[in-house]
Amino acid sequence: MEWHVTDAQSLAIIDSEIENHVFSPAEYEIVRRVIYSTADFEYKSLIRFSERALQAGAAALAARTTIVVDVPMVQVGIAYEIQNTFANPVYCSMEALTRPQKEKTRAAWGIETLAKRYPEGIFVVGQAQTALTALVNLIEAEEIRPALIIATPVGFVDVDEVKRRLQDSLVPHITIDSRKGNAVVATAIIDGLVDLAWQAYGQDGNRGS
Repeated sequence: MEWHVTDAQSLAIIDSEIENHVFSPAEYEIVRRVIYSTADFEYKSLIRFSERALQAGAAALAARTTIVVDVPMVQVGIAYEIQNTFANPVYCSMEALTRPQKEKTRAAWGIETLAKRYPEGIFVVGQAQTALTALVNLIEAEEIRPALIIATPVGFVDVDEVKRRLQDSLVPHITIDSRKGNAVVATAIIDGLVDLAWQAYGQDGNRGS
């Protein structure tokens, strides 16, 4: 992300209002990116990072691991950062060519299809709780082993339960500990992670076109 003067001023305000925190420097960069994108300071207490989630995600990005997202808004939101850094392939569950399934949503069936195709991919679920449930079912069935899952879908029915199941798995993950969340939050997290990974692994000669 290209930061401007107003961005710097906004980040300074966020820093002054957050004050003390327990996040690592890398985690804090993600947290304040989410707050900057939402103007919601409650996310400071809601974001959960599994052990080594950022390290695993950054390494996977640097290895140009395929990224699978649940909705076009996330795909569009991360396109600039991805194209101008590691140039990972990005696929959207809503655009996956699948046969109709009455018992599953389009997002769930699409992400399940892509997950089986890219079982060690990076998965970003910003909106569709059904897509997250499909991923967790595949993890528990030991059909996939994602490099990282970012899960921020808003929800009222069983969303906490499916997030708990993800948190109980050994898969690196970043989640929101409540009903709150949306595609904007997911996009902020992955964009922040791309910036961190580029600082750690990127070289000008590797920059995507």
